[in-house]
Amino acid sequence: MERQKRDIRDMNKDPLSTARFSVAPMMDWTDRHCRVFHRLLSSRALLYTEMVTTGALIHGDVERHLDYSDVEHPVALQLGGSEPADMATSAKLGRDWGYDEINMNVGCPSDRVQRGTFGACLMAEPELVADNVAAMIEAVDIPVTVKCRIGIDDQDSEAALSHFVQTVKERGGCTRFIIHARKAWLQGLSPKENRDVPPLDYDRVVRLKQQFPDLHIGINGGIKDTASAKALLAEGLDSAMLGRAAYQDPWLLSEVDAVFFGAPENTATRHDIVEAFLPYVEAQRSAGVPLHAMTRHILGLFNARPGARLWRRYISENAPTKTAGPEVLRQALSFVTPEEDSGTEATKAG
Repeated sequence: MERQKRDIRDMNKDPLSTARFSVAPMMDWTDRHCRVFHRLLSSRALLYTEMVTTGALIHGDVERHLDYSDVEHPVALQLGGSEPADMATSAKLGRDWGYDEINMNVGCPSDRVQRGTFGACLMAEPELVADNVAAMIEAVDIPVTVKCRIGIDDQDSEAALSHFVQTVKERGGCTRFIIHARKAWLQGLSPKENRDVPPLDYDRVVRLKQQFPDLHIGINGGIKDTASAKALLAEGLDSAMLGRAAYQDPWLLSEVDAVFFGAPENTATRHDIVEAFLPYVEAQRSAGVPLHAMTRHILGLFNARPGARLWRRYISENAPTKTAGPEVLRQALSFVTPEEDSGTEATKAG
């Protein structure tokens, strides 16, 4: 199984070429079922796993944490940890399972992550981050990247961010950074508040790219749609990563291949996407996966379309039952008015 997955990975384009647009790693959201659904909307966007800790891989069920569907490529594994040997071991596991990239989480502000000495608190220890990156680069032959904030607590100067990037670049060998354009308050704010309360500073990320023109600098945080993402790339940044917007209004992903990769406009409708998702749902249900584990990711597909509320309600009420199967989706689909328009035109109509 591992050799087969690596062969499929090797047939894909360079992951850095697909990194121009990506969907952010989001805990409890971007699981394998979500990623299969998102891949139906965009064939080129780089997709990320939820953060997986090194402890979960070294001491836990590797298959449960790393298994995925081949259609998800290009797909990156995000790791949480701070021990170079453990990160190297976990990166090897990710490579052997066929992931296209290993990403180090240096941005999560949760208390649980801080107690594990990883996530955003590591921005205070750039040398340690660099050592982890160097260990992973030595261990694997796929890209190793870092996702971080612009700062933490009172350590939020541009000089501190520059020092962090310089250190991880020179000592660790990292050439690609994805910057969440908010600092993180590690004390006093919840993870949810850390996604909204600290102000966005896109200009700081643009200036960072100007300071390090040889690095791939991507941006994340508060980007609402593909137009906003494209505008940020026009400022000189190398890539854009959308998080909650892509999850809550997934139809915007149908624009990605045309807007960022020069592909023809998507002619599929939302109904087409649901029909394309059904075979996967049927296979997973046959394997014992509860229906709601998959349908929870697609509730926002018909946002602003006639019948969207009935679609969400019917799925929410019926998918959690033990015997629920694909018929729930088929019935929910009957409540939604079929689109006469397709692709980006349907998006405007919605």
